[in-house]
Amino acid sequence: MSHSEIDDLKQEIVSLRSELQRARQQSDSSYYFSAEAKQDLTRETHLPDTGLPAKTVKTIIENAHALDFDQKLNTSSYVNVSFEPEEEEVALMGLSVNLADQTVYPKSYAMHDSVVNMIADMWHCPRPDDFEEYGVYPGAGTVGSTEACLLAGLALKFRWRAWYKKRHGLSDDVVRAMRPNVVISTCYQAAWEKLFKYLDIEPRLVQPSSHTFKIDPDGVRESIDEKTMAVVCIMGNHYGGQYDPVWDVDKVIGELNEANDWQVGIHVDAASGGFIAPFQKDLPDWDFRLPNVLSISSSGHKYGESCCGTGWVVWREREDLSEHVAISVTYLGGKADSYTLNFSRPASGVYVQFYKLLRFGLAGYRQSEENMMQNADFLRTELSAMRYEDKPRFVLLDDGNKHCLPVVTAMLNPDAGFTYDDIDLQHVLSQHHWYVSGYKMNYQHPITEETLSLFHDKKTDQTMFRIVVKGNLTRTMAKDLMESFCAALEFLDAVDFSSLHGVTTKKMRHKDQRVVTNHC
Repeated sequence: MSHSEIDDLKQEIVSLRSELQRARQQSDSSYYFSAEAKQDLTRETHLPDTGLPAKTVKTIIENAHALDFDQKLNTSSYVNVSFEPEEEEVALMGLSVNLADQTVYPKSYAMHDSVVNMIADMWHCPRPDDFEEYGVYPGAGTVGSTEACLLAGLALKFRWRAWYKKRHGLSDDVVRAMRPNVVISTCYQAAWEKLFKYLDIEPRLVQPSSHTFKIDPDGVRESIDEKTMAVVCIMGNHYGGQYDPVWDVDKVIGELNEANDWQVGIHVDAASGGFIAPFQKDLPDWDFRLPNVLSISSSGHKYGESCCGTGWVVWREREDLSEHVAISVTYLGGKADSYTLNFSRPASGVYVQFYKLLRFGLAGYRQSEENMMQNADFLRTELSAMRYEDKPRFVLLDDGNKHCLPVVTAMLNPDAGFTYDDIDLQHVLSQHHWYVSGYKMNYQHPITEETLSLFHDKKTDQTMFRIVVKGNLTRTMAKDLMESFCAALEFLDAVDFSSLHGVTTKKMRHKDQRVVTNHC
């Protein structure tokens, strides 16, 4: 070996020792003294050459999280953000359990079935004849209510195909080429947009009035035909929290089925209301007590108080419904039925939902519902009292404090002549760390993508806003929110927004917030 090669090796050893020493110092010192503090690794496009210390990676994620809105001040979202320490430990425990492996984790899946049974009982599902065989009502835990809606839609589509094939004596190939429809309000959530696009189902959209936000039974009657799989009734639309009158729609469907020998059913989208409506007094029957309700879905991570990504679907019966989406799986030496669209998923959602059901009990959920409704009513009263030049500042649009979600929905009074709108208000409120959703009263048609009016009596550019009251929104926080409203309105009143000549107030928003769709 030449002298130059030896010198090169010595230099490389020195360099490697220096790099090793730097790595050791970096692992022992603060992230803020490291080279990584000069990089934006949250926008990296390539894997790093070497791994980083655990504390460094954690700090990077913590700093990125700090630049988001505080989730406790996000009144746009229905998702639960409050967890007890024991609950967080349970969620972490579930991360390493694959719920698809029913034969490997039988006790975890027993908790899943127990949750399905408790929810089915809460929704008054009739006890199936095969309960002793299965030990559980026909239902499943899902990844949020979107998967639950897709599963319910699949079951309804297969059910409709079998019925339509027999009714008209068609072959499988012919009936599979036909496109069934679903009747639903324009206040639908994003899950149904996915159903229409992914499963090739025609949406029959019924525009409600801005005075009710509810599907009109007469509009349902006009929209149904023999290709209708089901009517979707929304128990708590995300705009205003109102409940569709499932009880009236059930009567209409019963009459049409009897007159035409149809078999149209109802799916209740209780994404938000599934854990609120059961605890509200004197509410008309909306669940499986109605004969045409075939399935119900809900988000466990909303008012069910579970962790994000938790959903549930329950069918009235297995035969001709859930049997269409059940897959018998032989996996890791055992055999089990799977309802979900995917297989592998952590048990965290099931664990936390099981925890919350046992932790709250009926009395706890009832008390939580009462607290949220009363805090929502406090906000509603405060907004109603606000005036501008002797006129009410706001027009309230929600259903008040009975038989609805704890949601406050309003719009700036059109008669007051404001130069700003509800979305401008949203952006200014965000400077006070509160996130309140502003919306235009329009939606994009899920198939044509045409922008249409959400309501039959409002223009597409009319705006509104909503405040979602969750369990973490205490009266102290509600008072601070109203103080922020007053400060925001004082600023907005002082600015002539009509003279801004197209400058958008989105620039006043928190820089990382994006609006993807109205239907979220």
